[in-house]
Amino acid sequence: MNEMMNSGVELMLIGMGIVFAFLALLIVMVNIMTAVIQRFFPEDSVLDVSPMTAPTSHTEAGVIAAISAALHQYRNKK
Repeated sequence: MNEMMNSGVELMLIGMGIVFAFLALLIVMVNIMTAVIQRFFPEDSVLDVSPMTAPTSHTEAGVIAAISAALHQYRNKK
């Protein structure tokens, strides 16, 4: 029985080691790919972080009104 427990623990440690090694390799490869892509395909700004502005055109106001009406109708059904 003791021999079977030792074999089970050994197998568990080997499996966990393989999974850990794979995940570590995956992290390293993703970081290398990111560095290569940023080096050969640089972008000026990936995210356009601009402050929210109030709706100024009729289209934006119309969209907001339609969304508000849909939400109101949805909430009244429940």
